[in-house]
Amino acid sequence: MVSLRRTVRFSLPPTGRPLAAGGSDVWSRPKHNAFAGWPASSGISVYGELHVEVEGEPDPHSGYLVNITEIDRAVRELALPWMHERYAEQFAIGGAIEPATLLPEVTRRMSAALPVRVRSLGWQLTPLHSVTFETSMPNLVELRQSFEFSASHRLHCTEYDDDTNRRIFGKCNNPNGHGHNYRVEVAVAVPLGEVGRAPNPSALGLPQLEAIVDATVIRRFDHKHLNSDCPEFALVNPSVEHIAKVCHDLLVKPLDAAGGALRRVTVWETEKTSCTYPS
Repeated sequence: MVSLRRTVRFSLPPTGRPLAAGGSDVWSRPKHNAFAGWPASSGISVYGELHVEVEGEPDPHSGYLVNITEIDRAVRELALPWMHERYAEQFAIGGAIEPATLLPEVTRRMSAALPVRVRSLGWQLTPLHSVTFETSMPNLVELRQSFEFSASHRLHCTEYDDDTNRRIFGKCNNPNGHGHNYRVEVAVAVPLGEVGRAPNPSALGLPQLEAIVDATVIRRFDHKHLNSDCPEFALVNPSVEHIAKVCHDLLVKPLDAAGGALRRVTVWETEKTSCTYPS
């Protein structure tokens, strides 16, 4: 069995009649640049991406699990028009609709048109925030948000002599340390509420997630020397691997108390180097 992932980019304007009101000119726009997103942006629009993951056995002759044009068609003809109705509905009712609560219905609509099983559906709402629905866990949705803190550290093990430390850690063993702008992504599973309504009242929402991570991790480590200022690293070498685990362990209890189950924490030390715990 294999899984195939397809990204479909789109922009939805807050204006234009939704389909329930007799159709919208949004869906008649030509596809001049589907790479950048279709429907194309017009005026002040909301941009997003849907990440569709399907799974099954590839055809032994073509090698295809499914033709990606079928995924694109299911998203553009069955998912996006319904999502646009909900987007326009926000302005009609004057209240916010939680994006995560829409994903099960969007998945159901696409699944009816695809010959393979939809394993998960992710909605990239901003470059740093996303929600994901996995069909194997129909009562949950995963929230992911990114954060940043700046800190300095020195990679050094007291168990090794100076020459060994310099050989293993190189420039990162500089006695005065060095700094990074660390990016931290936190992924939390929360219970789903009703479609189009507020989340389950016992569930963690994005504002609460941001407040907890800020208070528990960001303020603790931002503009600190991890070795000397932070007791969490007094006896633990502050590698990116250890930083990811420490952040995870600090967040488990407060997130659980707020109604979310921490799944994983990913820390980027640089754009090219990151660690996820647990993997």
